[in-house]
Amino acid sequence: MISSDAEILKLKNVIKEEVCKLAWADNLTQEAVDEMILRMFPGPKPNWRCCVYKEREIVRERVKLAMGKNVSTNPNSRNIVQIIEPACDECPIASYMVTDMCRFCLGKACLNSCRFGAISPGDSHMKIDPTKCKECGMCANACPYGAIIHVERPCKKACPMDAISYNEFGIAQIDEEKCVNCGHCIHNCPFGAIGSKVYLVDIINEIKAGKEVIAMVAPSIEGQFGDANLASIRQALKKMGFADMVEVGLGADLTAAYEAREWIEAIKEGNKLTTSCCPAFVEMIRKNYPDIYEKNKSKTVSPMCATSRYLKVIKPYAKTVFIGPCVAKKKEAQNEDIPGNADYVMTFGELQILMNSAGVTFEPADDFDQESSLFGKKFASSGGVANAVLEVMKELGEETENIKLLRASGGADCKKAIMLLKHGKLPEDFIEGMFCPGGCVGGPSKRKTEIEITKARNKQLATADDRKVLDNIKDLPLDKFSMYTDGHMD
Repeated sequence: MISSDAEILKLKNVIKEEVCKLAWADNLTQEAVDEMILRMFPGPKPNWRCCVYKEREIVRERVKLAMGKNVSTNPNSRNIVQIIEPACDECPIASYMVTDMCRFCLGKACLNSCRFGAISPGDSHMKIDPTKCKECGMCANACPYGAIIHVERPCKKACPMDAISYNEFGIAQIDEEKCVNCGHCIHNCPFGAIGSKVYLVDIINEIKAGKEVIAMVAPSIEGQFGDANLASIRQALKKMGFADMVEVGLGADLTAAYEAREWIEAIKEGNKLTTSCCPAFVEMIRKNYPDIYEKNKSKTVSPMCATSRYLKVIKPYAKTVFIGPCVAKKKEAQNEDIPGNADYVMTFGELQILMNSAGVTFEPADDFDQESSLFGKKFASSGGVANAVLEVMKELGEETENIKLLRASGGADCKKAIMLLKHGKLPEDFIEGMFCPGGCVGGPSKRKTEIEITKARNKQLATADDRKVLDNIKDLPLDKFSMYTDGHMD
């Protein structure tokens, strides 16, 4: 996939791949890591930074994230998304800057508009003192030439939760009380200073220890790797040592079935509900709107958790690994309040890295039996969750024509929807919240452009049969595991 951070991704991926190779070879020692860093950055001239020593330090921090550890400057963090401080040093500290368009005019409208004494004449044009500037924007509005511009850091601009700020040295900081680990900032940092913890080493160790490691692939996986269908993906995973692969679309069918029951009850009670599949959306509600979290959020678990709980009933000693486009799923898997969830999470990009490190490629295959309904598969796209829930309600004989839905796609839409609900101004009955624009298929770890994914995805989904959601789950041991976040049984 061609992206704005393609060159950064190459470097990140090479480092992760080298770490995985060392793990496969049982040689992930400090000595081996140091040797790898020196091999990649021999010096004496740097490749990207001011000096080779800084480059090596940044790589050491990337290696820590690649091993699922915290960066050195934040050892006690519980966040998945973290800042590599040595890499964050080239963005402007000031938010408002005077450009060469400044005519150094006699009127000095900018100076006269500033109430904080932040603007003063320089040698050839006006200048702004970032330590005094309050970022009110009055100077930019006052300049008759439009010579003062507002520079917003890409990471801060991309964050839907306003969780990113920067200190007096210009180093970005993440407010973990606000951050929902959506990962939107990661690919928007031009210097690759933001990354997420990776658990590939743990997964490799589980496989090498002979554990029954089962891959759970997200509904959005079809189309992400071009012509590689589910059979090809399963074949590649088994070559790496995974015991099996299961469609999380099956868990989506389960989630749809149980959320339908909640929706039916909510209609009777005159209550409004939100879906619970997107972990960033759920975390946004939990952190910012606790009353709505308790009263209006669906109590049904996500498809990832549903699939993991089901697998741990039929295979009690299995280790479950979710594979999807989502960084926030890593945080969901670590939520101790939701037992039985996935043991590990890897993104689509990390799956490719794992395959590269093991020398495995996708090859044609056609022996995978469909496990999910088409509605479960379509959970990946905006509107897919709501459509699946409505389908179950129809299968139960419920009236759905008058139900009004709000399909919120993207962080801004999600925040707006919840604000309407909070203030009692939401006209719709239910909110489907997807923090990524377009749904999971547009997640931060998507492998291709949306157009490419959609084309390949439609081709693969066209081969699915038309089984009903409830028929697809009727033979599962539903009395053996809970479909609710707190673990209670019906």
